[in-house]
Amino acid sequence: MRTEEKTLQELNLDDDFMFAKVMSDQEICRKVLEQILDISIKEVVVPSTQRTIDILLEGKGVRLDVYVNDENGTVYNVEMQRGRKRQLPKRSRYYQGSIDLDLISAGQPYTSLKKTYIIFICVFDPFQGQRHRYTFEYICHEDHTIALGDETTKIFLNTRGKLDDVSAELKEFLTYVENTTDAYAARAENPLIQEIHEKVKEVKQSKEMEVEYMTLLQRDRENIELGREEGREEGLRDGSVWTAKIIRLYHSGMGSKDIAEKLDLDMDYVTRAIYEYENA
Repeated sequence: MRTEEKTLQELNLDDDFMFAKVMSDQEICRKVLEQILDISIKEVVVPSTQRTIDILLEGKGVRLDVYVNDENGTVYNVEMQRGRKRQLPKRSRYYQGSIDLDLISAGQPYTSLKKTYIIFICVFDPFQGQRHRYTFEYICHEDHTIALGDETTKIFLNTRGKLDDVSAELKEFLTYVENTTDAYAARAENPLIQEIHEKVKEVKQSKEMEVEYMTLLQRDRENIELGREEGREEGLRDGSVWTAKIIRLYHSGMGSKDIAEKLDLDMDYVTRAIYEYENA
């Protein structure tokens, strides 16, 4: 849930709405992935922004900002992370598990699992190491020359890195994420930033996009008000009683659908309460 309301024209790329709209452009998505991973990608296939994976009826679904495949079937999941997220490493673990289950949900053997990259772009330093990029793959604890070879990679990008650990182009891109302005784009040497900025301006000038964005803002306001109304029914203006019940059931392993049914609450309210808790 957005903690502060901005107009569409005020959004930076770190807003998940803007990020998803920009990354829906196949060529931009491909080039961003190439710069992040320093690899060559021929094409990305069927971009799916804001995809929801909800495999198990009683499980917790996951909504993905950007989920694409390349020509080899490799899966790329890119997420924009604002604010200091709770348990970010475990969040990446859950995303990986959800994606894997989704890949073999049609009854295929686990050997058919594709190579995957989970990429979190953070507007804070997730590991306090001043790096722009933290890359994690499984290796043997006793012998670091032995890799597990499960073909999973988790990457955490830090827009506020200090070290000289990535290319100048990637540094500029990460700075642009929080400073998505005409002035910065004009002086940036990375040609990809100009291309991205054209897409940003296209989104900001679109009446259709503005209506969609304002609709999402209104939904957020309504969910907040619903929480207040539910709280007032319990004598608390901030809805903390219902939130506490939701989070307690959530930690017990109950899915959002079952929580809504058990407490006789609106599904959107339950989903938003969990989302706000995780992103506090």
